[in-house]
Amino acid sequence: MAIPTFKDLMLPLLRAFGEGGEHHIREMRERLADELELSDDDRKEELPSGQRVLSNRVGWARTYLNKAGLIESTRRGWWSITEDGQKLLAEAPSRIDYHLLDRFESFAEWRRQKPKSDGDAGEEAVESAATPDETMEAAFREHREQVQAELLDTVKSVSPYFFEKVVLRLLRAMGYGGATGRGEVTPKSGDGGIDGVIYEDKLGLDTVVIQAKRWQGTVGREAVQAFVGSMDFHRSRKGVFLTTGSFSREALEYIDRIEGKKVVLIDGEELAGLMVDYRVGVTPTKTYELVDVSQDFFDEDL
Repeated sequence: MAIPTFKDLMLPLLRAFGEGGEHHIREMRERLADELELSDDDRKEELPSGQRVLSNRVGWARTYLNKAGLIESTRRGWWSITEDGQKLLAEAPSRIDYHLLDRFESFAEWRRQKPKSDGDAGEEAVESAATPDETMEAAFREHREQVQAELLDTVKSVSPYFFEKVVLRLLRAMGYGGATGRGEVTPKSGDGGIDGVIYEDKLGLDTVVIQAKRWQGTVGREAVQAFVGSMDFHRSRKGVFLTTGSFSREALEYIDRIEGKKVVLIDGEELAGLMVDYRVGVTPTKTYELVDVSQDFFDEDL
């Protein structure tokens, strides 16, 4: 089964603590995973940040229960249920949500102190099932997708010659050509079908040839095959074919079958993503740094 949201984990987590005694949060996480019969893949699922989804959601469920005064920390990493927590379990609630937690003044006060963004209006936003980490990462992905779409549209509007220069700059930013190499756009005519060349060493003994096409549609096998043939004009064994469009299945299959040459095909979606990754044609505007408590710092046995 899929990993429940952190809201759906609050009641099972409180019930587990309800058996009494103190428990390490790691122990409770594994217990919930067993009770929910989560698969190994579910337990290992990660957020884009690298943190495991289950750990993140159990952690936020613990935080909300703690803010409501239903569980309390007994020592570092260890928690136990409070009297209010036991009273709530005695009511046999079917679920724990924000409305229920608002009964507890400590939680309501914590909610009032939390800064609100422009998108926080309405019950739908308040009742979001995602953890703050997941919300931030989802917003980051959405923003990136919007930037990539706008970037691709912009690239499609530049002249073919300028597009070739953009592609060359991108490959240089990715490290092709190294510290001593160089790159150049070939003349607009007489280039043997090649739009740019990157010399990976100072003497130009190793080269990467480039084909950059501002195409709206699909690049077929014929165009790719012609590019592979043109590589001999520069005696190159390496090539990169980039397009603002896409490649046909036949073109992709052809690249897998050629021998003696290494050719990489990059379509518009991947091109825009690489431009964002290597900061070509984009400018960073804001930086957010997330921090977590360092448990090692507080380990007195070290």
